[in-house]
Parts: sequence; structure tokens; C-alpha cells
Amino acid sequence: MTVFLYDYTFEGFLTSLFDAYSNKIFPDMLLREGSQLPLFYDTKITIATDETKAKRVWKALDKKLSATALSMISYCWMSQEDGVEDYLFRFVRKTIDSPISIETNFADGDVLYLSRLFKRMSYESRRMIQFIRFQKAADGTYFAPIDTQYNVLPLIVPHFKDRFNDQPWLIYDTHREYGYYYDTNELQQVTFQNPEQLHLITGKLKETMMDDDELMFQKLWKTYFKSVCIKERLNPRKQKQDMPVRYWKYITEKQR
Repeated sequence: MTVFLYDYTFEGFLTSLFDAYSNKIFPDMLLREGSQLPLFYDTKITIATDETKAKRVWKALDKKLSATALSMISYCWMSQEDGVEDYLFRFVRKTIDSPISIETNFADGDVLYLSRLFKRMSYESRRMIQFIRFQKAADGTYFAPIDTQYNVLPLIVPHFKDRFNDQPWLIYDTHREYGYYYDTNELQQVTFQNPEQLHLITGKLKETMMDDDELMFQKLWKTYFKSVCIKERLNPRKQKQDMPVRYWKYITEKQR
């Protein structure tokens, strides 16, 4: 068994492909540096990330794949699903070696797995754009906590940067403990040293951290939501299907 160790970046992943073809040594498993090695292996190779090599691989893929397939690779990589890098490595290798396109060959297990993951990632990102609710903090920043099944935060922040470019905001993934802050000029990735201080288990900021009028606006929105609701047309099953319960604690109108 041959094991490649890399820094778990997309550039590192592409570099591992370049080195595999250059040295004609292909891994049976890709592992993050520092990971526990399998009990039985023959060769261990540590990949040094090289942006030049990574760009050459991506350029080669750009010539062989459609824009949708390239997006699929990027989305699936960002998903952070366990073992997704092995599926991607095999898919890219088959793409390079095949004289014809394999991106719609759903009889291939790797193609089928990645296409399904791509759809789930796309669906999750669309849902987040729909379900995110901002809370105004005391310093004027609009804050939105999220907890997603997949790592879709990098996919959705461009939408909010375009839509809310005149106000500061922060969208924070409470599960992965990182977020993106926009100060009306620049977008930057941030982390909290003590996220528990935000008291986000309820999906809401601490009242002491809210803007003076935020609680009032939340109550007004809940009142409006109840007033437009037609009880005779309530369909809890359909509602849960369209708006999964796991999102409810971050949606103002569903909070208690």
C-alpha cells in the first residue's frame, strides 16, 4: 500500500496528482499530515505543496472537463466529507487517462458519488441563502450563526457581499468554528478564540451583545409571521420538508 501525506489544502491535493504522474507512483490512500497511518503500508510519501504544479494540473483539467465538472471538483473538495479526496483523486486520474469524457458516466462509482455530493452541496448552499437570519449586534455588525451539514460557507458569502455591501456583517459556522466578516470594503475569514461566550447554543446572541432595538424587531417579525399564517392551511410535514428542523434555531420566526 502506498500512502501520500499532504497538507489538506486544495493546492496540496493538486500537487499530489502532479507528483504521482511525474514519478509514476500512485497512492492507494491520501492522508492529511499528522494522521494515523494504516497498520500495513509499503511506502509513505510526503507531498510538498507547490502552487505552480497545482496550477498546471488545474489548467490540464480545464481543457478536459466542462465548467460544471470543474465546479463539482471544487464543491466536493469543500464539502470536507470523509474520504472525498480519494474519490476525487480517482476521478481526476480517470479523466486524465481516458480519451473521452467520463463526467457523465454514472455507471462509474466515483462519478456517481461525486455527482450526488455535488447536488447535495448545491442544495445546501441554496438553502442557506434562503434561511440565514441576521441579528444586529451592539457595535452595528449584522451577525448570522449557521450550522450546516456541509462546508458551504465559502459558496454563499459572495451572494451576501453583493447583496449587503453597504453594511458590516459576519456569518459564522458554529460547527466548524470559523466565519467570514465583511466590513463594507474587504471580506476576511475569522475565528473566535472563545465561541462559547457568544452563547450560540440557542441560535441567538446574548441579549447584552444585541443592538438596543434588535429584540423589538425580532418580536415584531414573529408577530408578523403569525399574523400572515393561515391556520387552516398549516402543513407541518411539508414545512419540515422545505425547512428542515435542524435550521429552526437560527430562523427568527421559528425561535421561541
